[in-house]
Amino acid sequence: MTFSSLIFLCVFLPIVYLLHTILPSIRLKNALLIAASLVFYAFGEPVYVLLMLLSAAINYLCALAMRRRPNKAALLTAVIVNIGFLFLFKYAGFLVENLNRVPGLSLPVPQIPLPIGISFFTFQALSYVIDVYRGQTQAQRSFPRLLLYISFFPQLIAGPIVKYHDVAEQIERRELRLKTTALGLRRFLFGLAKKVLIANAMAVTADALFAAPLPRLNTMAAWLGAIAYTMQIYFDFSAYSDMAIGLGRMFGFRFRENFNYPYGAVTIKEFWRRWHISLSSWFKDYVYIPLGGNRRGKLRTVLNKLIVFFLTGLWHGANWTFVVWGLFHGFFSFLEEVLPLRKLPRLLGHVYTLLVVTVGFVIFRADSIGLALGYLQRMFTWCPPDPASLSLLLQQLTPYFLVMLAAAVAFCAPLGPTVQRLRKASSRSIPYGGKEAAVQNRLFALSFILLLWCLLRLSGGSYNPFIYFRF
Repeated sequence: MTFSSLIFLCVFLPIVYLLHTILPSIRLKNALLIAASLVFYAFGEPVYVLLMLLSAAINYLCALAMRRRPNKAALLTAVIVNIGFLFLFKYAGFLVENLNRVPGLSLPVPQIPLPIGISFFTFQALSYVIDVYRGQTQAQRSFPRLLLYISFFPQLIAGPIVKYHDVAEQIERRELRLKTTALGLRRFLFGLAKKVLIANAMAVTADALFAAPLPRLNTMAAWLGAIAYTMQIYFDFSAYSDMAIGLGRMFGFRFRENFNYPYGAVTIKEFWRRWHISLSSWFKDYVYIPLGGNRRGKLRTVLNKLIVFFLTGLWHGANWTFVVWGLFHGFFSFLEEVLPLRKLPRLLGHVYTLLVVTVGFVIFRADSIGLALGYLQRMFTWCPPDPASLSLLLQQLTPYFLVMLAAAVAFCAPLGPTVQRLRKASSRSIPYGGKEAAVQNRLFALSFILLLWCLLRLSGGSYNPFIYFRF
């Protein structure tokens, strides 16, 4: 993966961007992006390009069938096909494994490789067809334009999940400007640094401690592993979103934000308004509200939320740990409705939320429910350090890890007016003078220094695949 990352950064991306800039018409630019996206996806899984093309074609035809009026048969076909693909490739083996627990059953477990990013492009296709059925967007008559929406390489394999009506106009006409390109490149480079420098450093420690036999973990080591993974998954996933948003801007697209400092939340409900925003809004628009939302009484509202959290967990993978993780968050979301947890002092609310999130990510990270419970027991039951467990702990506390952990803590939430000012400055157009120009110039200089550092780390073989590639 390190070699392919370097190829992407040093060869693929510069060539695609230069050709996109040179080509004179939007039709040619779109054709280039489609070809680049298919090549990008085929680089990892050539066979599954055909699956994505088939999915796009079926959704295109189903939407066309609803171009003049709602067509329930076409909608049902699209839903069955999309969910069917997702079930076949992601959940069939999981279902058979659980059926085999029934005494007397011994069904062959299908071994089907999971197409990268299938959950993301399937949800995008579903949102498009449902919006056409609802009359919220017009069916796209051009298959290449719809294919570009589904296959666009910056956010193809790990999001954010983009709704068609948010980018429909940009597919047909968009303007490239040097300023927005520069801002997009900088956003991409900051995302790259979050992944390569911080998330990968956290991954080394998290992987070592979660892979260790439980008897070798003392309480401090267990907490260190949990904190390292909590930081890893945020900086890993938000980094990909930053890179996707930055690349989109370079090519004239504007994607909505996918993270808003979730570790600064003071309730679980607020956490989910800030974490993986595109997925949360997808389930709200296409599951929670159609189920009745909060319009049918408190009991039905609780049930609807639990269904959404169950599906949110299951969406992440075919393992009971993901389902339990989703229901765990659903339980605390329900608890906040019946107990005055929202009225806690801000500091206590923040501590409560981080504790719930960290415990939840232990469940998310573990390979089984049993291992998750065992790990949590080491965290919450005092296990004094012995020579073996102390040695394991001290091996993780390298100077590089400690520096990156400090950076993770500093950058996972806005810390005062300075950070907020820099964040706002980085999202605006580049000014031509004054203090803002100085801030922008320093941020650009910093981004290229970080790029060089990332290239050094990647050339040294320190790459770790994005966590959400498997979802």
